[in-house]
Formats: sequence, C-alpha cells, structure tokens
Amino acid sequence: MRNSSIVSRSGLTVAAAALPLALAAVPASAGPGVSVSTTGSTVSVTTSSCTQINGSWGTASLLTSSQGSFAQGRQVTLSGTSTSQSAAWSGVTAGTYTVIVICSDGTTAGTQSVVVSPAATPTRTASPSVSPSRGVMGGVGGSSTDYGTVTLVAGGTLVGSGLLATAWYLRRRNRPHRL
Repeated sequence: MRNSSIVSRSGLTVAAAALPLALAAVPASAGPGVSVSTTGSTVSVTTSSCTQINGSWGTASLLTSSQGSFAQGRQVTLSGTSTSQSAAWSGVTAGTYTVIVICSDGTTAGTQSVVVSPAATPTRTASPSVSPSRGVMGGVGGSSTDYGTVTLVAGGTLVGSGLLATAWYLRRRNRPHRL
C-alpha cells in the first residue's frame, strides 16, 4: 500500500512537469494561409484566403503591443491575384507587432505576431597599427633604426678618419726605407 501511493505521487509530479513542456512545443497558430515576414524595417504579409469582392481583396492591419483593435493599426489594402494576396509596411521601428488580415467579405484570414529587430548598424572599431619601437628586427644583423644627426656626423667622421689613416699607412709603406 505504501509503495503504490509513492508511485502515484511521483507519476503526478512527472505529468505536472511535462505539461508545460508539451504546451511550449506546440507551434503558434498563424491562421490559415497567413504568412508574415520581416526584412529590415519592412513587414510583409501574404495570404491566399481572400476572394475579390467589388475589386477589393481586403485589408491588413499592423498593430503595436499597445493597440487593441484592427482600426487602431496601420492599415494597408491587399493587392494580388486569386492565388496570392499581399500587403507590406515600410519604415517599421523595432518591436513586437500583430498582423491581422481581414478579407473584403468580413472574414478574418489570420492573425500572426512578428518581431522586428533593430536595424543592424555596422560598428567601426578603431585599431591603429602600432609601428615597432625598435625598428624591424629581421634576424641576425638585420635591423632598421632611425639615427640622429649627431650619430651620423660622428660615424662619417670615423669612417673618413679611417680612410685617411689607411691611405697614410699605405703611402708610407711604398717608400723605400733609408738607413
């Protein structure tokens, strides 16, 4: 007896935990033949449920979350053919909207919610390239350094005095030595 009550209680717990998951797995009903899509700041709706009466297919309305009725939304007349009717709204700001389509005979073709994402603006990150502080160290002996004027003059003086000393030494060596 004791075991059966524990089993029934655990079974109810599992069922209660599975119920929200089962309800969340059911897709939202978009209505028969209603398809809503967004591209940037444009929302468009397509349906094949309406029939043309007196040259009109019907009207679609875009409602914000604060609007409650069809008349409060941005209304657009459906256009198209007997197989497909459509409407579009441009310049829609980011947010959650509800699209309602009412055919010209007064029937509702469908209702669907849509989320318009904010416009993606390219972000530019400034990353300046840093030049090496010690020049290009290209291996053994290979480097590039910016020397100052004093260093260049001192180096030129040393090279020049080395050349003069070498010329003086070679000139003295060519003379015959007298005793």
